[in-house]
Amino acid sequence: MRSVILISVLLAVPFTAFAQIKRPQPPPKEPSYSSSLQAVVVTTANWVAHEGTARLFERKSATSGWRQIGGEFPVVVGRNGLAIDATDAWHEEAGAPPKREGDGKAPAGIIPLTFAFGRPEKPADVKLPYTKLEEFTECVDDVDSHHYNKIVHRLQVGIFDWKSSEKMLAVGDQYDLGVFVAYNSYPAVRGRGSCIFLHVWKDVDSGTAGCTAMARENLEKVVKWLDPAKNPHLIQMPLEVYTSYRRKRNLPKL
Repeated sequence: MRSVILISVLLAVPFTAFAQIKRPQPPPKEPSYSSSLQAVVVTTANWVAHEGTARLFERKSATSGWRQIGGEFPVVVGRNGLAIDATDAWHEEAGAPPKREGDGKAPAGIIPLTFAFGRPEKPADVKLPYTKLEEFTECVDDVDSHHYNKIVHRLQVGIFDWKSSEKMLAVGDQYDLGVFVAYNSYPAVRGRGSCIFLHVWKDVDSGTAGCTAMARENLEKVVKWLDPAKNPHLIQMPLEVYTSYRRKRNLPKL
C-alpha cells in the first residue's frame, strides 16, 4: 500500500510542476492617445531637472478641446531628469537622451496609465483596475526575464526566471498608493527601462529612480479621478519641448 502511495506522489510531483509553468502572454495593444479623454501633464524646466509641475486635463470627446481640472501641483521626476525611449519617433528630433535601465531618468513622452496599486484593499472610489500589494508582489527589472517590466506575484506567476526585482510591499509609504505608467510595455524592450509609476514622494526635494512622485493628497486625487473608460495618459516632457510640440501632437494648452 505504501509503495502505491509513493508511486502516486512521485508521478504527481512532475505533473504539478509542469502545470505551474505558464507561457508569457503576448503584450497588449497600446492604447491610442488620439482617443484619450484624460491626461496628466507633467512639465519640467529642462532635461536634467528633477522638479516639475503637474496639471490634469479632460475632454468630452476625441475631437473636442482639453480643459484643465483643478489647479497645478508640484511633482518630482527622475533624480537625473528625463529621457526618451529610443524607439519613439521624435527621439532624435527632440534632442533628448535615450532612456536606459537604471539611468535615474523618468521617461518623457505620451504614455498610457493602465492600473493602480497599493497596500490596502482597493478603495471604493478607485475606478482603475487595482493590484493589492502583498509580500510576494514584485516588479521585475531583470532585463533577461520573460517578466521584465511587469508586476508579478512570485508564487503565482509560473515562470520564475529573474534575478532582480523590486519588492514593492517593502518599499513602504511611497507605494501605499500608485499607478502603473505603461512605459516600454508594447512590448517591453530589453534595457529600455522598467517599473515606472506615479507614487507618493519621499519629499519635495528628492528625485526618484525614474518614477513621477507627488504629495499623497495630490496622488489620491489623481487616482480617484483616473477612469479606464477615458483612456488616461501621462504626458511628460520639458516645458520648452512641450510648447514646441503642442499643436503637432494635439497636447492640452497650458
